[in-house]
Amino acid sequence: MCKECGCGLPGEYTVTIPGQHGHHHGHGHSHDHHHGHSHDHDHDHDHGHSHHHDEHEHRTIEIRRAILEKNDRLAERNRGFFEARGLLVLNVLSSPGSGKTTLVRETIRALGKRLKAGVIVGDLATDNDARRLRESGAPVVQINTGTVCHLEAEMVANALKQLDTRGLDLLIIENVGNLVCPASYDLGEALRIVLLSVTEGEDKPLKYPPMFQSAHVAIVSKTDLGTACDYDRKTGDGMKAWCDFLVQRHKALKI
Repeated sequence: MCKECGCGLPGEYTVTIPGQHGHHHGHGHSHDHHHGHSHDHDHDHDHGHSHHHDEHEHRTIEIRRAILEKNDRLAERNRGFFEARGLLVLNVLSSPGSGKTTLVRETIRALGKRLKAGVIVGDLATDNDARRLRESGAPVVQINTGTVCHLEAEMVANALKQLDTRGLDLLIIENVGNLVCPASYDLGEALRIVLLSVTEGEDKPLKYPPMFQSAHVAIVSKTDLGTACDYDRKTGDGMKAWCDFLVQRHKALKI
């Protein structure tokens, strides 16, 4: 997890939108650092026949706060905004190359007029996925995280300033390809979706339990390669069932 591995150091990210030359720069991993130091100085001098060197006793007081405390607060703020707008928000996660972008694009196309979707897509660099996703006709905002291996609630909040959510029913956040760190960061989503491609092997949920345990939905992708990969296939109901599920979840927001 980021909170243990050290990638939660201060960094910068960029939000871009097509047709504009300006960039919004932000700082990820905003954590409060408190250093408490108490210095006790004991000077013990014998004014008789002996002299003692000064002794310095250093005592460090650690004030601990949850590393993700700020992110969680901002995620709740995002969630309130989404709910007020009637937006069903998905956080789509997976390892690199599992098919997130293809799933998002084909989901938007398959939903057609039933749900109007917008997309926020995160990558360390390039806008390759954003350009592919615009082929679906949906509005797309790109977040380039630089060296940060996941999206954070603050990044999503800043990206929302570049996205007109009026008239949208569905917001899909395509997270950075990573099965570890994104599991720790709530973005304010209603549903966390994790993809598992057959080329990765069926043991990924055992290797990366936090990601799969925190997911609301798990989708197996690239099943056409299952035989070649000797994959122990777990089947689903396909794209229609997936889209029907999203429509039903969106309706539930209005109840």
